[in-house]
Amino acid sequence: MADEIVRILCKDAPVKAMAITGRDLVERAREIHKTLPVATAALGRTLMAASMLGDQLKGDGSSVTLRFKGDGPLGSVTAVADTDGSVRGYVQTPAVDLPLRPDGKLDVGGAVGRTGTLTVIKDLDLRDPYVGTVPLVSGEIAQDLTQYFAVSEQIPTACGLGVLVDRDQSVLRAGGYLIQLLPGATEEDITQVEQGVRTLGQVTAALMEEGMDAEGLLRRALAGFELEVVDRHRVEYRCSCSRERVERALISMGAAELRDMIAEQGQAEVACQFCDKVYHFTEQELTALLEKSQQH
Repeated sequence: MADEIVRILCKDAPVKAMAITGRDLVERAREIHKTLPVATAALGRTLMAASMLGDQLKGDGSSVTLRFKGDGPLGSVTAVADTDGSVRGYVQTPAVDLPLRPDGKLDVGGAVGRTGTLTVIKDLDLRDPYVGTVPLVSGEIAQDLTQYFAVSEQIPTACGLGVLVDRDQSVLRAGGYLIQLLPGATEEDITQVEQGVRTLGQVTAALMEEGMDAEGLLRRALAGFELEVVDRHRVEYRCSCSRERVERALISMGAAELRDMIAEQGQAEVACQFCDKVYHFTEQELTALLEKSQQH
């Protein structure tokens, strides 16, 4: 099942929805960051949520960042997505290992923490990005995102996210959905959506046991509405780093720090926090960057 985002509109109610299947992109993140299962689940849910939010943006150059910063052992969990849903991210402490919850599920809430903040940054390629911050509700990612939409954007939202980790710690299934009520939604519409979400149940169970794809998740959750698929496209874990960007970051450190780096190390290796690329700079290359920094 290829990773994809599907968008659906209800033709007979003011409801819009989107869903994602993301097994490959979450597995790619696990391979890069060498996460243990609970960190894989937390990062995977965050990546898929960011992918869907990024896909809602318009305009080339726009992006959205989700950052969960709780009091749990994972530290911060960050994901950045572009307007095509491509996404990258990282977790501050990837090697966290916690006991399973009493119901046998991974304790994502305990790993993220239940005290802290969710920050959403929408960079619309304007002078100042939009920044919204809300307190964490549970650390379970989906519930916190639902709270964000209710508080910061006043959009009633149902969100489900799930990552199923196999016995060898690889990702077996991953997916999620966002269902949002638009102005004019009636109590009947709200009740019907709530009943549909309850019928759908756990995302990973539907993906695993019934082999659903993203469209199937939405058709189950929105059964009873007249639905129209308005968009469907592939998504992937994709980092936008480049040697040129790393050079600009080194120059931005300033001449003093670059001189210290040259004197103390004679070279530099800069690893991208989002992917597994390492950029090597010789002493001559650092000296050239130092000269550039002094021209600014």
